[in-house]
Amino acid sequence: MHRSAKPESCRLTFLPYSMSFTTRSTFSTNYRSLGSVQAPSYGARLVSSAASVYAGAGGSGSRISVSRSTSFRGGMGSRGLASGMAGALAGMGGIQNEKETMQSLNDRLASYLDRVRSLETENRRLESKIREHLEKKGPQVRDWSHYFKIIEDLRAQIFANTVDNARIVLQIDNARLAADDFRVKYETELAMRQSVENDIHGLRKVIDDTNVTRLQLETEIEALKEELLFMKKNHEEEVKGLQAQIASSGLTVEVDAPKSQDLAKIMADIRAQYDELARKNREELDKYWSQQIEESTTVVTTVRRGWSC
Repeated sequence: MHRSAKPESCRLTFLPYSMSFTTRSTFSTNYRSLGSVQAPSYGARLVSSAASVYAGAGGSGSRISVSRSTSFRGGMGSRGLASGMAGALAGMGGIQNEKETMQSLNDRLASYLDRVRSLETENRRLESKIREHLEKKGPQVRDWSHYFKIIEDLRAQIFANTVDNARIVLQIDNARLAADDFRVKYETELAMRQSVENDIHGLRKVIDDTNVTRLQLETEIEALKEELLFMKKNHEEEVKGLQAQIASSGLTVEVDAPKSQDLAKIMADIRAQYDELARKNREELDKYWSQQIEESTTVVTTVRRGWSC
């Protein structure tokens, strides 16, 4: 005879407004063969009652579940009459033990059901209290209206700052463009100023060269004047010597030569020509340099006006 029994299992779980309870007991017996005569096998199964209770309130609840089962199975085979009878007697004793076990389990189940009923009553009481509390308290709605004004003020500040930033960016761009224009203008005026300075430097060299030429011409004029005086003096001395010789010899000699007045006239003409040439050169130089100075002055004035703007 083979006999096996599972130990009783019990689970009790408490959640917020939730309870679950389960009990399960299983007992099984199998036996076969009575001697050499085969007997029909038989089985017995006894299942206890089960209860399940659920109660909840406002999304929370209590759940109680109780289950219990007991099974009995027996079998008789054919291995001999003597052994079969002995097995039958032993099986009757096992059935008596199972009845006692089932009675104990039924008692425990009754106590569990009483506990379930008491817990169900307690859950209903707690559910009623929760419902009353929620009805008294009422829904909570926060007042956000005072934040709306703050949000509007912040939005206005953000918009004003955005406009200010855009205006500042526009001013920066305008200033950058103006700086570029002034830079180009400065470079142009600087190049013009350098060109005028180069022209002035060249004109100064021309003035120096003209002064040197004028000094040379004046020196030549002085040398020619001295030579003219020297020749005039020699000519007068020769005329006087010839007149003395003629007077001592008593001869009348007419000299076919130009008179001293004619020589003086020639010298005067030469002097007048040189003076006229020097005057013309001086006038041309004065006119040329006056024109150059006026042009340079005009350019310098224009450059200064451009810088002042």
